[in-house]
Amino acid sequence: MAKCLSKNEEKAVRGARMTNRRSFAALVAAALLFAGAPVVIALAPYEATMGLVAKIFYFHVPAWFMMFGAIFVCGTASGIYVFSGRQEADRLAVAAAEVALLFGLMGLVTGPLWGRVSWGTWWPWDVRTTLALLLQMNFVAYLLLRQYGGPGSDRLAAGLAVFGMFNVPFVYVSVNVWRTLHPQTTVLPQLPLSMGLPFLWCVLAYLALLFVMLEGRRRLEEHRAAVDRLRLACDDGYWDPR
Repeated sequence: MAKCLSKNEEKAVRGARMTNRRSFAALVAAALLFAGAPVVIALAPYEATMGLVAKIFYFHVPAWFMMFGAIFVCGTASGIYVFSGRQEADRLAVAAAEVALLFGLMGLVTGPLWGRVSWGTWWPWDVRTTLALLLQMNFVAYLLLRQYGGPGSDRLAAGLAVFGMFNVPFVYVSVNVWRTLHPQTTVLPQLPLSMGLPFLWCVLAYLALLFVMLEGRRRLEEHRAAVDRLRLACDDGYWDPR
């Protein structure tokens, strides 16, 4: 079989196999980390003022971190696509935008559950929550533009992705600049070890999940592009099965 393949095809096959191994390893790691997360969180001590409800922190904050990470992937890939025209980068950007929305939705669901008990309101409309919601809406607009914008919308959407990426630092440091109900970013480095280690465990679990979701969605986009090329080839009356 190998003799029937060109050097480029053999390289592509080896790359696909390596990607499959990495994806499987990340999937196993995510499964193990998430299986152990309930035990690790249960063993973590209660926060002094909020008690049990504060343990939503172990889901809420990592979800936002992964949203930020996916946004950086989307924005970087979009910039590469705009300046180089590489379709692979554009497909990665689309995948990252969808993953960013999923993690952002996790944050938007867990945040009000935590805030209702700790602040007495589901949604305080302070600077952090408002900027986070606007950032989420930015990538909703990105996907809507990609889906319904017509010719040329891919580059316009890429500009939206880059804009959203540059807004991430402002969202993160907003609690340090304006008076909000959210704790400042200095809280995380000051966590005691008994709470910091469970938090790190959850961050690693979400990070493995981010990789699995991002890689799976990227491969789906690659297959979709291959089907589109095949459809165009069939419409033109030419199909090269290689």
